[in-house]
Amino acid sequence: MSALPVYPWRLAPQGLATRRQLRAAGLRPGGQDVAAQLERSRHRRGPLVAFLYRIDRALPVRPMTPAKREALNRANTARRTCPACGRDAGYVIPPSLGMCAPCAYPDEQHIT
Repeated sequence: MSALPVYPWRLAPQGLATRRQLRAAGLRPGGQDVAAQLERSRHRRGPLVAFLYRIDRALPVRPMTPAKREALNRANTARRTCPACGRDAGYVIPPSLGMCAPCAYPDEQHIT
């Protein structure tokens, strides 16, 4: 088993990209193995690592189907709906509160 090549941050050779860079180009890794990694030193918590994939082996992103789009819309709506009052909060309800701000803090005045 060979070790992965490691490159300093921002000094990766041409032809390699991170998942985010692939996605921005409309591509996905497509099942290929990691080709290399980038490392950026962080003092106390160890290095920050990003995996690199070969661009020439990347595949196009699969198109969104109508069923996937509808499922995503339902999931996002559920994240915005307050379980206490049932209203759409207009933002994703924080898991720390578990409900919209007016329900979590009923004694405070809120601008809606």
